[in-house]
Amino acid sequence: MKMRSLLPLTLGALLLGGCSSTTVSYGDPTATETVTADYGSTDLQGIATKMVDSMLSSPATRDITAAGRPVMFMDAIRNKTSEHIDTEAVTDTIRTKLLASGQFRFVDMSKVAAVKQQLEYQQSSGLVDPASMVRLGKQTGARYMMYGNLSSIVKDNGKVKDVFYQMTMNLMDLQSGELVWADQKEIRKQARKSTFGW
Repeated sequence: MKMRSLLPLTLGALLLGGCSSTTVSYGDPTATETVTADYGSTDLQGIATKMVDSMLSSPATRDITAAGRPVMFMDAIRNKTSEHIDTEAVTDTIRTKLLASGQFRFVDMSKVAAVKQQLEYQQSSGLVDPASMVRLGKQTGARYMMYGNLSSIVKDNGKVKDVFYQMTMNLMDLQSGELVWADQKEIRKQARKSTFGW
């Protein structure tokens, strides 16, 4: 008896659930995103642009690029915040902008293991035509290393959440060990909780 009365309710719930819809729309990827005080796309774009502009306009960059396009590698930016932040996206964006400037060349150290495996396969498998085989010891070495940290200070009193982010980037000459460029960008965001609302 109970089963008969539950069946129409279950079917009705399924039908009503099936009637809901989701609307998807595209937004401007460069528009300011202010959904929360957490690190977001606007912060990523702002930091990447500021760092690249600062580096490209520095006297040190003019000096090291005067004779050509030096090779560098970019170490992963370290996330020293309490949030999960995809610092690989920040690293990739900065590297892409620097490559697009035409002033630098990059080696990708994150793929060394995969490259080594492929080169070993070519050299020792006996399956690769020697005429097309990549020779060992011919890779370009990096002269400069770029690295950085993203840190934050968070204050929250229950009504206001204040988040301060600081990105620091450095460029080191691997031959001399000298730091040839450094800069930082700071962002402060606040989120206020509404007393009244829905």
